[in-house]
Amino acid sequence: MIPWLDSTDAFPPLALALGEPNGLLCAGGDLSPQRIVQAYRNGIFPWYSPGEPILWWSPDPRMVLVPAELKLSRSLRRTLRAGRYQIRLDSSFPTVIRACARTRRKGQAGTWISTAMQAAYCTLHELGFAHSVETWLDDKLVGGLYGLAIGKMFYGESMFSHVTDASKIALAHLACFLETQGFGLIDCQMTTSHLASLGAREIPRSEFIARLYELTTIPPVSDRWAIDGAIRNWS
Repeated sequence: MIPWLDSTDAFPPLALALGEPNGLLCAGGDLSPQRIVQAYRNGIFPWYSPGEPILWWSPDPRMVLVPAELKLSRSLRRTLRAGRYQIRLDSSFPTVIRACARTRRKGQAGTWISTAMQAAYCTLHELGFAHSVETWLDDKLVGGLYGLAIGKMFYGESMFSHVTDASKIALAHLACFLETQGFGLIDCQMTTSHLASLGAREIPRSEFIARLYELTTIPPVSDRWAIDGAIRNWS
């Protein structure tokens, strides 16, 4: 059995998280901005399917990506150098999260990005915590990703592509932006072979939490992010 949270209950210690399924810590609570930010500050995130209660997770080990360690294939570097795509930050957050919710994924019958989750993260965007990185082609949004930033820590949530490599292009620009701004880690949450191919790796939860506490105490970049044009020579 896992603990059930009322609206005022604190999260239980991470040591109580289950080994199977990996990281399931507790259920209940709410999706208020205060609750979600508190969760991320402590290495916890919400993830649940429609019809389920809110489930809170903290897996061990944790998949992370150091911004400077992102691996780019030769073909992706060529695409980045070609400069056909425009990158925007925080220009269309609600559209990005809706596109992520509508993207069909192998092995998933539906989406965990419910209307309640979308509303919660749009509120976090308005408060300056949630951000989107968007890939545009001919003034059309063709890919992107979103996540949360607290201090110098970025928590990746989801991505989508309507054309080949559009989400990878967004990730490449995100990693570059975070590196220039002194961010230490991108939290990838769950382990996948796709993330590993891009340079992400597993670390023990204890190490993740130690880095987390260090990075989230550093003042943030700003409430809203913005860049103009390319931010790296993709050699």
